[in-house]
Amino acid sequence: MSTFQEYFDDSHQLVRDSVRRFVEREILPHVAEWEEAEEFPRELYLKAGAAGILGIGYPERYGGSHEGDLFAKVAASEELMRSGSGGLVAGLGSLDIGLPPVVKWARPELRERIVPEVLAGEKIMALAVTEPSGGSDVAGLKTRAVRDGDFYRVTGSKTFITSGVRADYYTVAVRTGGEGFGGVSLLLIEKGTPGFTVGRKLKKMGWWASDTAELFFDDCKVPVGNLIGVENAGFACIMANFQSERLALAIMANMTAQLALEESLAWAREREAFGKPIGKFQVLKHRLAEMATQLEVSREFTYRQAAKMAAGKSVIKEISMAKNFATDIADKLTYDAVQIMGGMGYMRESLVERLYRDNRILSIGGGTREVMNEIIAKQMGL
Repeated sequence: MSTFQEYFDDSHQLVRDSVRRFVEREILPHVAEWEEAEEFPRELYLKAGAAGILGIGYPERYGGSHEGDLFAKVAASEELMRSGSGGLVAGLGSLDIGLPPVVKWARPELRERIVPEVLAGEKIMALAVTEPSGGSDVAGLKTRAVRDGDFYRVTGSKTFITSGVRADYYTVAVRTGGEGFGGVSLLLIEKGTPGFTVGRKLKKMGWWASDTAELFFDDCKVPVGNLIGVENAGFACIMANFQSERLALAIMANMTAQLALEESLAWAREREAFGKPIGKFQVLKHRLAEMATQLEVSREFTYRQAAKMAAGKSVIKEISMAKNFATDIADKLTYDAVQIMGGMGYMRESLVERLYRDNRILSIGGGTREVMNEIIAKQMGL
């Protein structure tokens, strides 16, 4: 992997080294077992919290570190992906899509109570936006919250919620006003709130180690103080949150592709056919060269958008492009890796088999590929 000194400094290397050691010590010895069990121990949140991993990018006053340092977060995310389990990374990192709205827009007393617990790994945070009636159409969500004195009464359901089964806190998108994006708000809903139930744990094609669930709200009473931001202004909060999520998914895609390339190169050097390593055959040599080129371009473009985000620039169009490009490249490289490894690439004991399955969600989550193209086209004035 290139060093990309333009983006990463010595402090980022320290983050990278620390997270890599954590992955090697706490995750890699168990990850195959956790994948087959379709969950990882809750204790891993506590260990990641104690190691300072969960707090990267968050304010120090809540137990975080490297606040505002986006490339510290990028370095940590890349190293977590070296676990080879996208599901584990998504589950362990569900706070990164659920917690930012609380940090930025919730009332101080709510922030003071919740954020330190989550960054310490004592509590688990989830984001609940997607509904059975539609995923990417956030402006059309149907879960209703009606003001009743000092409470909102919430009725509706959510699905495909990462960490949905075992989360303690949920940042939930609800409709408090009229139709469209202008009637959407965010509420912090806690597990155990009367009227709130968690449905079955959903079984998935990939991301086996992540916990994904349905949520149901039946006249669920939520204190008005749990409103995140301004009533009926939640859509803008969700969209701002999506930019960070799309960057994270692009990074996951690039690291998925990186691992697929590394496995392919190792196999090409070791596997022999017709009396020589298969990497000596021109057809395979050129395929690997093209894989490496495509990954390098994707990663550099993603880093450029991260740098612009870190500088406070708007990258609505470009981050959508980065997500689509990175997931396309990951599609190709995971496919090629399985093909290069042949029968072994199809075996469950092979890392590329898992990468191939885990990769498929990346062009769907955080806004589908098609929605990204709509955003790009709109930003182009179409």
